[in-house]
Amino acid sequence: MAYPEEEYLMISGIQHFIFCRRQWALIHVEQQWADNRLTAEGEVMHRNAHKDSFVEKRPGILVTRGLRVSSATLGMTGQCDVVEFRSAESGAVIHGHRGYWDVVPVEYKRGKDKQDESDICQLCCEAMCLEEMLACEIPYGYLFYNEIRRRRKVELTGALRETIRKVTAEMHDYFRRGVTPKVKTSPKCRSCSLREVCLPKLCRTISAKDYLENMLKGGDDR
Repeated sequence: MAYPEEEYLMISGIQHFIFCRRQWALIHVEQQWADNRLTAEGEVMHRNAHKDSFVEKRPGILVTRGLRVSSATLGMTGQCDVVEFRSAESGAVIHGHRGYWDVVPVEYKRGKDKQDESDICQLCCEAMCLEEMLACEIPYGYLFYNEIRRRRKVELTGALRETIRKVTAEMHDYFRRGVTPKVKTSPKCRSCSLREVCLPKLCRTISAKDYLENMLKGGDDR
């Protein structure tokens, strides 16, 4: 199955989806958004990672920033923070450059390693897009966390790839049906920038969109 381009979803949304399916739907289905300190710090990091639109060349290595990628198979599109192309005996062929290249995506994140797999899944999805575009295999990538100032190597296993296929299919299903999942409160609600939009204590039985529309009409959902 191949998705048409008009149905592509954002790769960056995978992080929201793994963190909280309701948060993802509020942003990508209902088009709600709000910033807090954590989102602002993340935005600064990604602006810095994408600020160079040229290819950096060093002996045996090419470094690109903000490279746009997509996959018709997954129906996903987005930008890689950094992709390193390393000279190799076999691998990807790059237009305008001789020889073969290993492809290594590097995703920049604020803070340190997360308890869930949201960052890992985003990195893997980017790698799967690159593989489809460049007809190559990418066995690993890196996550760089600004708080600990070092890279974490991530093996892109078959199990992880299967997770990406299932997660992206679930995202497309929610988006196609226009569904926002009901509230499932947890400690992570406290750090969510959409807490005041989600209203986790009030919206246990209706969507945030329905709640807000009702309030604007002068209704009472207490």
